[in-house]
Amino acid sequence: MDHKKDLGIKCDARVPSIMSALEKAKLTPEFRGSEILQLNSSRKATLKDIQSVYYCTHYPALLKEAVEDVKASKPLNYSWSMKEFEYVIATSYEDSLLAAGSGLSLVDFVVAASKINDKCPVGFALVPPPRHHIMLHESRGCCYFENAGIAARYAQLVHGLKCVLIIDFDVHFLSQTNRAYYDDPDIFVLSTHCKEGYYGKFDEIGSGRGEGATLNLPLPNASGDIAMRSVFDEIIVPCAQKFKPDIIIVSAGYDGHAIDPTGRFQVTTGTYYTLASSIKQLAKDLCGGRCVFFLEGGQSEGVLSFSVAESFRAFLGEPSMADEFERKYEVFLHDEPINKIKEAIQRTKHLHSIY
Repeated sequence: MDHKKDLGIKCDARVPSIMSALEKAKLTPEFRGSEILQLNSSRKATLKDIQSVYYCTHYPALLKEAVEDVKASKPLNYSWSMKEFEYVIATSYEDSLLAAGSGLSLVDFVVAASKINDKCPVGFALVPPPRHHIMLHESRGCCYFENAGIAARYAQLVHGLKCVLIIDFDVHFLSQTNRAYYDDPDIFVLSTHCKEGYYGKFDEIGSGRGEGATLNLPLPNASGDIAMRSVFDEIIVPCAQKFKPDIIIVSAGYDGHAIDPTGRFQVTTGTYYTLASSIKQLAKDLCGGRCVFFLEGGQSEGVLSFSVAESFRAFLGEPSMADEFERKYEVFLHDEPINKIKEAIQRTKHLHSIY
């Protein structure tokens, strides 16, 4: 790995940093016109939207209560695991509703576009902070509402899109999404993540009618480009083709990069470009191009900003500039644990009858 590990970026700086990088790369509407569209107005998610996934109905109320305590300068005191509420500020509840609602507005736009244009645009929700570690009864990883999972249910309830494929390539496990849809046969949750720490296990494949619609692929430390590209070709594509989704939702985490301070993978920026391009093509082949990415992990400012810009280049069908980035940051890679990676992929194929 690179010895020059980035020290990280604060949550409130993530989106401004990405927007600055997109402007510098001339990947904004100002430079691209109709090639890149920006939604200038988004609604807030309603409590009904949130609780379509959060079966624990008192969780949003607890977040709101924490915000009120902050406003009144009262100490936060909870009897169960809510330690992440220490990061709550006066606007956290409203900001979280707006972030979730922005994703829903993006789903509305993409679905509407797919009905009138055979070149449906890919949506990318640049909303802070990452969300997918939230649990039914607790907050984890500075997360409050789980935007991708909320959007998946919304696509079903509002737009009548029965089958939703959620692809997660964040280095961490998407805890809440996994549990929310564990027994749902119509929402296929596919997650690749590092096997260290709290993670989804191979044999957790769903339950009841949802058996087979959950796929966890924990990969060994030092997994990188070979692992991720093999996973896409050998796992993601055949599962998607078999499932036949009506829309693809992507939890796009860039913390698996070789120089991200929080991950244990060594993915390079070029592979994030390839993933974005390949997922776009998969959506075009299977579901009329309907696809929405949601920003998740990524704590290295340079990596996160440039990787998102690379995703935009991939969506536009433009050449990657990843080599330039890797040279600038002097990224050094170790050999990947190929045998362990192959073993993990083969185990997953066996459990899900992928041949």
